[in-house]
Amino acid sequence: MEQGDLVGLYEIAELAGVSRQAVANWRSRFPEFPSPVAELKSGPVFHREQVRKWLHKRRGKMATVISMINLKGGVGKTTTSVAIAEVIAGTFRKNVLLIDLDPQTNATAMLIGDEKWRELNDQGHTLAQLFGDALDNSSGRQFDLEKTLQVDASPVVEVRRLDLLPSSLDFIDLQDRLGSMGSGRFFTKNPTDILRQGIKNILDNYEFVLIDCPPNMGIITLNGLRISNGFVIPVIPDRLSTYGVPQIVSRVAAFSEDISEDITPFGIVISKYRAQSTVHANVLRELRAERDAPLFETIIPEANKIAEAAEEGWRDTLRQRWGYGGLYDAYEALAEEIMEAAAA
Repeated sequence: MEQGDLVGLYEIAELAGVSRQAVANWRSRFPEFPSPVAELKSGPVFHREQVRKWLHKRRGKMATVISMINLKGGVGKTTTSVAIAEVIAGTFRKNVLLIDLDPQTNATAMLIGDEKWRELNDQGHTLAQLFGDALDNSSGRQFDLEKTLQVDASPVVEVRRLDLLPSSLDFIDLQDRLGSMGSGRFFTKNPTDILRQGIKNILDNYEFVLIDCPPNMGIITLNGLRISNGFVIPVIPDRLSTYGVPQIVSRVAAFSEDISEDITPFGIVISKYRAQSTVHANVLRELRAERDAPLFETIIPEANKIAEAAEEGWRDTLRQRWGYGGLYDAYEALAEEIMEAAAA
């Protein structure tokens, strides 16, 4: 644990925008207030992330961080992540950060285009640099958060509150190497804590942070979960796409218990739904009866406009980006459901 991970009463008061006396009152009034890591002569010190999450639940002034997860690719995870991020930013006027941890980099390309991504990747201004530094910094090049953060990243003119931390194909190699990462001279390095350490100073600049995770439960995905309040599972309503849902929920629950922080299953999202498909109808009915995670009411239909939306190019409005005929309305309704679930 690094020094920056610890906060005293003064820092908590600054974080919450209250007086030190108010923090002292919270400690005496609320049994669930985080316990101090240590009692020093100068006063108690606490784990910053535990305090952040308590403040989020209590006061709602911290960023709500949501991971988007499925063990299978091709289920609409990335498209849903980008659409929801754009709608929360553009329609609901919230400050949003999209973190792309998927090595396919599709969310990054959908927001800033392939040419801009290649430029950033060549300069080391992607999240892969952050993880690469944790493994080996012999290249001399270091992760630069300010240059990596892409401000106003959406190609939709009406969306001006959405920032991006881009991904890289280099994550493919890094994923395999992170498991053998050294613990450091004082055993303070943790491979599942790299992302939090790198971006913790900007997290609470946003009201919502969405993380597009890789299609697995490996170390990079765990980095996303490490800073998350909860997670959403996009699925196509067929056997292969929904098979891993119980494993995702149980794995996240075990990780949550191990780090002693709540990570809530906000819900399952039905994507690419075909109303004429008997299989889709049957699986949808089964998911509504499942208890692994709640099912969002909004269903995202299969539509050609979804593929078109992934193409590069500026649009004036979100309806132009995501199409008329109900698709944009579905994403708007889903965004509202997700925000309500996160606030519960």
